[in-house]
Amino acid sequence: MRRAAVLGLPVRHSLSPVLHRTAYTALGLTGWRYDAIECPADGLAGFVAGLGPEWAGLSLTMPLKRVVFPLLDSVSDLAVQVGAANTVVFRDGLRHGANTDVYGIVQALAEAGVSRPRSATILGGGATAASALGALREIGLDEAALVVRDPARAGETLEVADRLGVRVRTQTFDKFDAEVDLLISTLPSGAADGFAGLAKRAGAVFDVVYSPWPTVLVSGARTVIGGFSMLLHQAARQVELMTGSTIAPVEEMRRAGEAELAARGE
Repeated sequence: MRRAAVLGLPVRHSLSPVLHRTAYTALGLTGWRYDAIECPADGLAGFVAGLGPEWAGLSLTMPLKRVVFPLLDSVSDLAVQVGAANTVVFRDGLRHGANTDVYGIVQALAEAGVSRPRSATILGGGATAASALGALREIGLDEAALVVRDPARAGETLEVADRLGVRVRTQTFDKFDAEVDLLISTLPSGAADGFAGLAKRAGAVFDVVYSPWPTVLVSGARTVIGGFSMLLHQAARQVELMTGSTIAPVEEMRRAGEAELAARGE
């Protein structure tokens, strides 16, 4: 038996198990199991310490993407730069951290035809916002606006911007410029609803939320990118890292994920 799981709080309704299990079936990987396990930040160290040799990897969501670093034996350069590791791979008795969120964001933008925006604004200042900065750099943008409630608490993400070489203008929620080529919301479900009117001024709106969908934020937007596409592609890269497969079955995973969302009425 080989095991993997998504950890976070909450993860009860995570779509990751459907995506990963579908990939295992499509790849003919029998004896693989993938679960969703609720784990608070202060419980991660103990959980990881108790894992046996059957474990292949972990998918991490909030609030674990930053607190995992002290538990890792090695970390990819990209994860170090963005200060967030959403993936742990167990190999040869060691724990390797990686970031597949950046890849997921880049692929989601490409699917929507958004490849080279001239300007961008990011709502939120957490780990996903840091990955969004990494994605913007990947597609050639070297400056962006970061919208946060309290600029004094955005220090970690501003440090990420410095490491990436992305110039950041910090703005606050009560007054920010949404007239940009790309508006990215990394806020929790419902938290960006009040900005739907402003979002209509953006060329494209990317909301990382995938359930419920569509969100109020994207209503009326000219070009819409949803969180499901990001989740799909970051999960596909995780499957490759954890199983050693060269190509994940993206389309099979997409169909399974869409079917599950439809069954949930979302």
